[in-house]
Amino acid sequence: MTAAAATHAPDPERDTLDKAAAENFPVAPRFLPRAWRADLMALYGFARLVDDIGDGDLAPGGADARLLGVPPDRAEDRLHLLDAFETDLRRVFDGVPHHPLLRRLRPTVHRHGLTPEPFLHLIAANRQDQLVSRYETYDDLLAYCELSANPVGRLVLAVTGTATPERIRRSDAICTALQIVEHLQDVAEDLGRDRIYLPAEDMKRFHVQEADLAAPVTGASVRALIAYEAQRARDLLTEGAPLVGSVHGRLRLLLAGFVAGGRAAIDAIAAAAYDVLPGPPKPGRLRLLGQVGVTLRGEG
Repeated sequence: MTAAAATHAPDPERDTLDKAAAENFPVAPRFLPRAWRADLMALYGFARLVDDIGDGDLAPGGADARLLGVPPDRAEDRLHLLDAFETDLRRVFDGVPHHPLLRRLRPTVHRHGLTPEPFLHLIAANRQDQLVSRYETYDDLLAYCELSANPVGRLVLAVTGTATPERIRRSDAICTALQIVEHLQDVAEDLGRDRIYLPAEDMKRFHVQEADLAAPVTGASVRALIAYEAQRARDLLTEGAPLVGSVHGRLRLLLAGFVAGGRAAIDAIAAAAYDVLPGPPKPGRLRLLGQVGVTLRGEG
């Protein structure tokens, strides 16, 4: 292999981890202890890869499928890939996994005595994405978030040794809010995958049809619906925000970053007059830092 070919060889582990920079919140900022950063990046790598499998966003070339032992003729079958990924996940707890992101996860799991359940819930959420593309009620959407988002916060509390029932409850509220915010940012992108995460009962209430979500211009009824769901997410962040004040030191700053990321994203959506169809409104750095200060002070 030539040097140039080696330079451009697929690296599914690095390709996945590099996506951390695009998230609404800091995944593993440098102010954290090295061990925490390693653990958080291991958790992120798992969560990002399972989402990429579920969304069909794997790096081209089929490297991930090969690592999971999926034959080329099944490499586009997302349910088959998720089954293979679950099989490899189980090797994290009893054996040696094949995928480098799961090998990266193994020391974190064993160091903190993590159980398979939160990881299996994230896989289950992505299986659900292949089978369920519409949600009738807000409660249905919350049940999906229980699988797709809340396990991540619970894992963060577990690896930092700070989990208590009350903190888990607050964390669940924050993670559900962050998931809803992501759905609001990605309405057009999700529709392109034939998925709608806006509850059907709310769409009916605001007189929004599916065709309205595919329009080139965000109509007034769609904007009103997005504003309504954004307020729900903001209320969830307010409910969860006391989690930040319940911990100390650098963990407090990390959790403030999660809450601030969600609040800043909602502010960006509001600043765009809830016009989300052309693309996701993203908060600037100053808006994010301002919300970190608000969250650390216990305001908002």
